[in-house]
Amino acid sequence: MTGAVTAVALIPARAGSKRIPDKNIGSLHGHPLIAYTICAARQAGVFDAVVVSTDSERYAAIAQHYGADVPGLRPITMSGDISPDIEWVRYTLQMLTDRGEPHDIFSLLRPTSPCRKPQTIQRAMAQFAAQVGVDSLRAVEKCEQHPGKMWIVSGDRMQPLLPMADGQVPFHSSQYAALPEVYVQNASLEIAWSRVALEHGSIAGEILTPFLTQGDEGFDVNRPRDWRLLEMALERGEASLPEIDRLPFFG
Repeated sequence: MTGAVTAVALIPARAGSKRIPDKNIGSLHGHPLIAYTICAARQAGVFDAVVVSTDSERYAAIAQHYGADVPGLRPITMSGDISPDIEWVRYTLQMLTDRGEPHDIFSLLRPTSPCRKPQTIQRAMAQFAAQVGVDSLRAVEKCEQHPGKMWIVSGDRMQPLLPMADGQVPFHSSQYAALPEVYVQNASLEIAWSRVALEHGSIAGEILTPFLTQGDEGFDVNRPRDWRLLEMALERGEASLPEIDRLPFFG
């Protein structure tokens, strides 16, 4: 992004994944998974900096090979399975500010969404820039399983997740066609004003605008099954990856 407003891409890549060990650097079509997000961010041409936040020296070396900046390793206290994103986001934004590189906008791009293209990021940034009065933008897609049909089970009893009704008919007893459209967030991207994180301790704020992903843009790799499905989709031409403009990493 050019002009008075600056934007930074923040790519989280902690080394402690349990469901797929080292998934962020797992090999996908000859390159580590994270390479596709780094290259898409760089090629989008809307960021003044592309930064990877990691707790691993090896991950840092891989990120730098593909053109990302790693201003320092993330503290281990911010790298646990349940560590909230706001901790490392604020830490990284403040680190950049302290070294004289403040940014007005940040975009959270997760490596587990490798099918996100430069054009996806461009489209999202243009939508965010056109909004007035919003705190953030978040990628969403239409739910395949409606939460109105979901239940919370406690022992031998259960209650509807959404104890709501359209007129006199509860959601759980309504036809799908009668239910309101519901969208679920995916890992493709988030964009927010940095002040929302630094001043209010949130990566989303209170006023959000939806970014509707298309096709494979929101495909998220979190389990071994997801990885296999992605590889099959790539082989069949049902999904595609951003172009990698660097030689493979062999460090």
